[in-house]
Amino acid sequence: MRKFLLFISFGAIIMAAGSSCNRELRRIEKSNDVEKKLAYADKLYGKKRYQLAQTLYEELIPVYKGTEKFDSLYYRYAYCSYYLKDYTQAGFHFKNYIDAFPSSPRAVEVDYMQAYCYYKLSPKVTLDQTNTSKAISAMQTFINNYPQAPKVAEANLVIELCRKKLEKKEYNTAELYYNLGHYKAAGVSFTNLMRNYPDSELSDSYKFMAIKAYYLYAKNSIFEKQKERYETVVTEYGVQRTVCGQQIAW
Repeated sequence: MRKFLLFISFGAIIMAAGSSCNRELRRIEKSNDVEKKLAYADKLYGKKRYQLAQTLYEELIPVYKGTEKFDSLYYRYAYCSYYLKDYTQAGFHFKNYIDAFPSSPRAVEVDYMQAYCYYKLSPKVTLDQTNTSKAISAMQTFINNYPQAPKVAEANLVIELCRKKLEKKEYNTAELYYNLGHYKAAGVSFTNLMRNYPDSELSDSYKFMAIKAYYLYAKNSIFEKQKERYETVVTEYGVQRTVCGQQIAW
């Protein structure tokens, strides 16, 4: 019973605090004092109440644009979207910040965050990987622009993770072609994997699968085409009976 009463009391305190905060927010919103609004928005931001802070910042953007306070305001505004996990909007605002304040001390950080938003938007392997490719490109641009920045190591890690995801996506496609018996398409896909990811730990396996796929493509061709296609496999890949430690059955 005592625990129940304590729970009820705690709930009542939380509700009262929330109600008080909402009253203060409504009072601030109705006020014409933009300085108070900005101070309250910063207070909300500091308390991680990003949705409420974002609403006030949005109202203040046209008021402070072009002033010395706009830098900090827009910086926090962009981060509100990021912390609310709206990475599309966050990336858009981070880019706008860089365009508006290219010489800001925060520029390096924000440029990294703009690229990082693409990484956060990168979906699971089975889905379209446009944002994964954009993350690689944006991170590489960041590294090129700020080669001495502390975030370069993290940027390289993001690139590595994104490349592994793209590699997995391409591998799944190649494997699907092979399993469906589309051996020519599988051969092309495994060859592209071998060439696109030469440092991959699976590079030898890709070469083996490319040879195997092209071999099966030749084997399943009409008799008149078989000799030419076998010779193409031998010539292009320098095939012998054992490739990458695995036996080919001719």
